[in-house]
Amino acid sequence: MSLVQYLFKQTNLPEKSIQNTVELLNEDCTIPFISRYRKEKTGGLDEVQIGDIVKFKEQFEALEKRKLAIIKSVEEQDLLTAELKKKFEQAADLTSLEDLYLPFKKKRNTKSEIAIKNGLEPLAKIIMAQNNDAIDVIASDYLNDAVVNDDEAIEGAQHIIAEWINERTDVRNQLRHQLEKLAQITTKVIGTKKDDEKAQKFRDYFEWSEALNRCPSHRLLAILRAENEKFIRVKIEINDEIALEKIEERIIKSRNSSTSYLKIAIEDAYKRLLYPSLANETLKLAKEKADADAIQVFSNNLKQLLLGAPLGQKRILAIDPGFKSGCKVVCLNEQGDLIHNETIYPHPPQNDAIGAIKKISTLTDAYKIEAIAIGNGTASRETEHLVKRIHFKNTIEVFVVSEAGASIYSASKIARDEFPNYDVTVRGSVSIGRRLADPLAELVKIDPKSIGVGQYQHDVDQTKLKTSLDTVVESCVNSVGVNINTASIPLLSYVSGIGPKLAENIVSYRNENGAYTSRQDIKKVPRLGGKAFEQGAAFLRIKDATNPLDDSAVHPERYALVQTMAKNKGVAIKDLIGNKKALESIDLKNYCTEDIGLPTLKDIIKELEKPGLDTREKAKVFTFNQNIKSITDVHEGQLLPGIVNNITNFGCFVDIGIKESGLIHISNLSDSFVKDVNEHVSLQQQIIVKVLEVDVPRKRIQLKLHK
Repeated sequence: MSLVQYLFKQTNLPEKSIQNTVELLNEDCTIPFISRYRKEKTGGLDEVQIGDIVKFKEQFEALEKRKLAIIKSVEEQDLLTAELKKKFEQAADLTSLEDLYLPFKKKRNTKSEIAIKNGLEPLAKIIMAQNNDAIDVIASDYLNDAVVNDDEAIEGAQHIIAEWINERTDVRNQLRHQLEKLAQITTKVIGTKKDDEKAQKFRDYFEWSEALNRCPSHRLLAILRAENEKFIRVKIEINDEIALEKIEERIIKSRNSSTSYLKIAIEDAYKRLLYPSLANETLKLAKEKADADAIQVFSNNLKQLLLGAPLGQKRILAIDPGFKSGCKVVCLNEQGDLIHNETIYPHPPQNDAIGAIKKISTLTDAYKIEAIAIGNGTASRETEHLVKRIHFKNTIEVFVVSEAGASIYSASKIARDEFPNYDVTVRGSVSIGRRLADPLAELVKIDPKSIGVGQYQHDVDQTKLKTSLDTVVESCVNSVGVNINTASIPLLSYVSGIGPKLAENIVSYRNENGAYTSRQDIKKVPRLGGKAFEQGAAFLRIKDATNPLDDSAVHPERYALVQTMAKNKGVAIKDLIGNKKALESIDLKNYCTEDIGLPTLKDIIKELEKPGLDTREKAKVFTFNQNIKSITDVHEGQLLPGIVNNITNFGCFVDIGIKESGLIHISNLSDSFVKDVNEHVSLQQQIIVKVLEVDVPRKRIQLKLHK
């Protein structure tokens, strides 16, 4: 099977689109570039479809690499035949390939290997042939120094037969099918851990059983975490009698003295070899599926968070609240640069609320502050209440901003490089303020796993998680575009074709030579060649450039085309941009060529209508219920304002202004059936919830989405 055939089988996308996409990927083109600027070649494939091609291409390459290694291994054993080689080459997946290779794997000193060394393979073949009624008599012919009686001879032969049965692909696939359809996952608490305080959060699984194929991903990951932490034991179970019967149907062909010996060998093969191996494989596959679900949830949440509403370029006063250590206050200019910092102590034990109010009021006047950002951690509600008591001379909006991951950023190398002369408290406050101005530009500096919008993110495959999250960040950064004259190194590193090293070079060149005035200046960056320019230039924006197209998503390779369009309309490019009437009157068919089709032309016209448009919503002010300060203030039946702060497969968590987030179970999102939580709520959405239940000892709040 060729790569294109394999990809077609996995994705069901047009073969021509697959072929062209693979060629572009082999030319080191990125997913954002291909999906945006090579639509004619791909047939208009989107980022998700191209991402699937990348994923399955890697799977195919791993499969082919494994085939070559296996063929070489069998060849070195002088056991490779043309027929066997063909079977290896035609294997459609790793599971069937490994099953084919199983008889040729170099094994440790197994019971079967020992029996073969002791000369018992011929006896095993006689029993397996099932056409001899005198096995007891024949067994004595195989006695030697290592095999001293008939029972040992027959037992050794049974070990060999058990290995043969274990190596049969039809038997393995049949048992796999049973496990896939009928396996139960059962759990039991380890006796000594039943009263362990840390184990109580897993007490639902102290004695649990359900069909493995119906176990939701979040529950399976919770069960496996409890097992890893040594609180419970987990088993995968099926009906052993039925499983043995089905194997016997395949193995036993006649009834004679061989039959009883075969039955013992079959049971040994099942209990010692087949079942343990395939039960583990089944659980591993279920875990992989649960991982994929959890990673998808995390990726969806991260995308929504990164594309959260920016306030824009405003002068911001940011506060990282606290009690004993005080509230760290910083003032930022429109570009997010730190222009002032100090600490106020409005809360216990100092209680200098009057001094704090005076200081905040003075700072807002002195630095012409337009908005205030308050971190949502300790003392957040108290600080928000204090700020709202202040009578400012001008209208100043007050926002509560998520602190998730801010402490990780403030202690990171990125933060130290940005603010070498300030401590972690100042850096954390700056991060809070910048998050309000532009969440995407600030959050890319933090490891996505630290942002706190995942589901069991520490339990899933970390390599797959990182790949998925990096892809999401790259997609978000390139969909919005980046101002090359203000962007940080971490933000630039996610631009198509750039990466960390070129991002450093871009910033170094900017620092040494001043702001970039055109996209052509980008070519002067050391080590930034033609390929990187092709992949990244259109995602890099230059404000107030001589050529207005430099602040748009129009690719430089299409500037000449836009110039022709403007010339044909008798206007300059700057007069064509935003001129909806003139743009609508352009007959796009006149500009179609072998390389440029209607998809690209329509994208260009759309971009010229509103060049560099930021599709993100604008930040909105939000206020929690001021009477709710702790979980003891929350009561059944209350209607409360809240912000969705995490989405899972089983519902969503809502910040109602206290330490504990409430849960809206999927069944409480709507009165009708809910298939996908994301169809009803989105991350950071401002909603009204109804309190259904409050469990103070367990610190759990059950909510319902209020229409």
